[in-house]
Amino acid sequence: MAIVFTIISILAGLIVLILLVAAFLPGSYNVEKSTIINKPVNGVMDKVADFNYYKQWNPWQQMEPQSKQEITGTPKTPGHKYSWSGKKIGEGSLTLRDIDPKHVHINLEFIKPWKAKANDNWLFEEWGNGETKVTWQNNGALPYPMARLMGPYLNKSLQKQFVTGLENLKKLCESSSL
Repeated sequence: MAIVFTIISILAGLIVLILLVAAFLPGSYNVEKSTIINKPVNGVMDKVADFNYYKQWNPWQQMEPQSKQEITGTPKTPGHKYSWSGKKIGEGSLTLRDIDPKHVHINLEFIKPWKAKANDNWLFEEWGNGETKVTWQNNGALPYPMARLMGPYLNKSLQKQFVTGLENLKKLCESSSL
């Protein structure tokens, strides 16, 4: 009986410790990466605000090219939507929320493997001689306790994926005649 009580006490102590650690971790995340693309702002912005180009540069779609995609709405206008479903990449959607001459704001929603919402924000700045500085920023909530515990891993993973995505976008833009 004493062994069972000891095991239960140890497990309860571990659970309390995990919950305490999660309580002190951030409740949200923010990832931001930039690159310079040797093309004008309008052409670069078009490749982000028109979801018909999305699978050509987005690293998650390239992880599972056979996934199902559906694009609805008018490109480069609020309500334009890209939905996906796959075994590796799960299920979710991007919806263009707002666009102006320097910004694209997108609502990101994950349905599977877990429900979550985030914001994708893009900034396009004239840079140098006909170049564009592109900044890709993503932020969202990290609900207590599990998402907070996964936050550091999520942040590190997103940093790598953003670098890959921006490199792919750069190759796509610079190899096409915008």
